[in-house]
Amino acid sequence: MTAPDETSAPVAIAVVSYNTRELLGAALASMRSDVDAGRAEVWVVDNGSSDGSAEMVEREFPWARLVAAGENLGFGRAVNRAAALSRSAWVAPANADIELRPGALEALLAAGSADPRVGAVAPRIELPDGSTQRSIQRFPGPGEALLYNAALSGLAGRGMRERLFMAGHYDPARRYDVDWATGAFLIVRREAWEQIGGFDEQQWMYAEDIDLCWRLARAGWLIRYEPTALIRHELSASTSRTFGEEVDTRSVAATYAWMRRRRGPTAAAATAAVHVGGAAARLVAATLLRPLAPARMDAQRAAARGVLRVQWNGFRRSRAR
Repeated sequence: MTAPDETSAPVAIAVVSYNTRELLGAALASMRSDVDAGRAEVWVVDNGSSDGSAEMVEREFPWARLVAAGENLGFGRAVNRAAALSRSAWVAPANADIELRPGALEALLAAGSADPRVGAVAPRIELPDGSTQRSIQRFPGPGEALLYNAALSGLAGRGMRERLFMAGHYDPARRYDVDWATGAFLIVRREAWEQIGGFDEQQWMYAEDIDLCWRLARAGWLIRYEPTALIRHELSASTSRTFGEEVDTRSVAATYAWMRRRRGPTAAAATAAVHVGGAAARLVAATLLRPLAPARMDAQRAAARGVLRVQWNGFRRSRAR
């Protein structure tokens, strides 16, 4: 293994690559200006890609430091490997399907440097259609599930919907301190990273970001959302190619497995019961109201069925983990 770098830039960006060669190329190209400015060094951990990703990095991006894992390490373990090779002040886990917008890394660094209580800073994430991804949320649990289902059923006001960061009900241009932020891209203070030991490698795929932020919060660090830092994200590009329609179920299963490990089996079961029960109630209500607005109620019934299927299958599968 390569020896740790003693001359690290302020941020070590750890890009995890798995069969997304074209997207990886675009991600690396978007990081070049930060590398040239001395703000970042880029590590690419290739998880055994078969599409020529590693060869492309060596050929077209010689300034990026390639770690060829030779196997699929998962996300957290791969980032940990890159972080151990750097001495940067900040560690930045990154998907291969993101692109940094100009000034994004500078804005994240400024936000983190301005407040020593901040352990991680998350950007505003833009999807390909120009909308903002719901990338900041509350920790999952029975209480959050009750509030969320109450909001979906129209039983919670606008203020509660904003506190839950529900799409369309919070201001993505406003700075927030949050429970957790998606790990597609964020920067983590090295001191905080070392204190909690980086990613927990038991969380192999999905919910790694929830777990990282949970442990940061338990150690007394803040997670800050910085809206002036803009990142573009091709959501679930690698995992969709690998798991197809199973992505949502796998993600939910990983979240319930995390909840069982960190919050206990009772909390996981209670959370699943609330989500399944809430979806069932919405399905019944939409069926009863269908004569009044067929098209609208059919859409609500389809959405409720989808939630029922994913939540139930995800919880059931999580019990086998």
